[in-house]
Amino acid sequence: MKWRHHSKAYWARRGRAVGNWAGDKVLTEGEEEWGLDETETLAHIAYGGLDGEDASGSISTDDVETLLEFHVEQMQKLGTRMPIEVKSKLKSLLDDSVITPSLSHYLTFLDAWRSGDYPSSFDSLHRYFDYTMQNRDRLFYQYALMNLAVLQADFECYDEAVAAMLETVSTARENKDMACLNFALNWLYHFGKSHPNIIESSGSTSMLGVEKEGLAFLRTKAKETGMWTLWSSSLLSEAKLTLSNGESVASAFEGILKSSHLVTEKGMKSMMGPQTAMQSSLWGRLGLVCLSKQYSEVFLRCHARYGLFDDTLRFTCRIAHYLMERGSYEQAAEKLEGLDSNSLRSWKANQYWLRYRGILRLKNDLHTNNLEGADHILSQLLQCDGLEADSDLSFEISTLHVDYLIRRADFGAALSKLEQLASSLKEQGDDINLRVKILTMKALLQSRIGRPEKGFSVAVRAASIAWRARLMPALWAAMAAVANILVALSEFQAACQIVIAILPRALECENCTLSAQLYSCLADSFMGLAGQAAAGDPKRTENLTKSLDFLDRAFKEFCAIRDINGQCEARAKKAMVMMAVGDKTLANDYASSFLSLEQQRAAVRL
Repeated sequence: MKWRHHSKAYWARRGRAVGNWAGDKVLTEGEEEWGLDETETLAHIAYGGLDGEDASGSISTDDVETLLEFHVEQMQKLGTRMPIEVKSKLKSLLDDSVITPSLSHYLTFLDAWRSGDYPSSFDSLHRYFDYTMQNRDRLFYQYALMNLAVLQADFECYDEAVAAMLETVSTARENKDMACLNFALNWLYHFGKSHPNIIESSGSTSMLGVEKEGLAFLRTKAKETGMWTLWSSSLLSEAKLTLSNGESVASAFEGILKSSHLVTEKGMKSMMGPQTAMQSSLWGRLGLVCLSKQYSEVFLRCHARYGLFDDTLRFTCRIAHYLMERGSYEQAAEKLEGLDSNSLRSWKANQYWLRYRGILRLKNDLHTNNLEGADHILSQLLQCDGLEADSDLSFEISTLHVDYLIRRADFGAALSKLEQLASSLKEQGDDINLRVKILTMKALLQSRIGRPEKGFSVAVRAASIAWRARLMPALWAAMAAVANILVALSEFQAACQIVIAILPRALECENCTLSAQLYSCLADSFMGLAGQAAAGDPKRTENLTKSLDFLDRAFKEFCAIRDINGQCEARAKKAMVMMAVGDKTLANDYASSFLSLEQQRAAVRL
């Protein structure tokens, strides 16, 4: 009766006879027997004030279930939590509802899971499937196991997660649920890539066989069952595996284009994130950083509203990384701070965001020589390094740790850290690009501690691997290491030729650190050539002039990234060159500038 009361006036305007108690047959028939006053009293007890201004609206159980389905769909589609206002409103509707739909427990599970509340999410998941499976036997049992496995993995209960997913595979095969089976196998593949030791200890390494054959099997099954999302994901995974192993770039392009055609043909807007990320990553590995950055910006401007927030977060962090490499720390921080605050309420996304903010601050502290602040941030990042996270983030933290140890002049610990990192990557079979970066860092460290011959072989090996895999930014960094070592070995002409050959392409990477290293190395090469020339030789003056020019360029690049150690080194070298030229006035000016920077560096250190 209360539910129909709002349409009573509309019904009367259409000329229909409407009694006082329309919707309640008992009150209509009892009015003659009880009288009007008694009937109104009974109606007030049963329904409250029908005409009160503060009377709350009513909603049917079907509408509540439809609303719950919509919120579940949105949370799964966007990967975020419900806004606080929506959550409180929905809670009031459920409190007023006579029957609590079982889907409300699943909604509670999703929200608790996103918030990082393991006990509540675990309890709500069990409660939902207890209600759901009462009359459906084992029909939905595999989905309960699948959700449980994903939940356990997110909270680092890896052994339990693998056991639950293996049982999901068995149950899905028993029920002939190909969609669930393919998803479970795909999850096991990606989990095995992230945690190979867990998969090996569980004895399930033969579930998909060799990586390539496993992905081909998933791609075929996804095509047969019409699972377009899994088909596209398998194509992208094959392309990623090809690039990680340093194989044909053309084959990777083929897989990406096939996936792009499938995404466009089937209108899978949710797959635009992984698709664009793969394209951006490929162009970045080929050295076209400008194009890579444009792909990231295109996603944020055109496709972010349709995809997961995790994709938006990663693309934003990628753009922040490009800005960080150019020394634009404030702009990078603004990019991170500009993300939606409600979406960052999700625990996993918030952890990723906090770690990347920490990386940004750590890099700035290292460049400004604030080693105490860097030590504080680094200790926090290393404590949470065991959390489920992107391998690139963990690698970035490890390389910054090595940089910190080098700036502390703890070369033994830095070398041990690099060896440990290299062995862990070898065990996990990780990206070849990361291995090349480790070899390059190791070569530079060997040269710095007085073993340039050993570093030379490592640097040449890194350059050879990078060239075969077409990892152009890594190739330029490796060749820069080769040139630096040649300078240490007094092979100035060879070092000069190498740097001049790679400098134009290296500048396209828009990496100020790499550019500064190349300019500094080129200045050292010309200084060395000038030192080999006879006194009064015009070549000597020409080489000294070139050395001054490239020292100025190196100083500008070091200033862009606020690397005060590099600035001090460039100013000290320029003062020495001016002394060699014979201009003592300018030499004193640059020496004073060096001392000022040195005092600034010491003040920051304190």
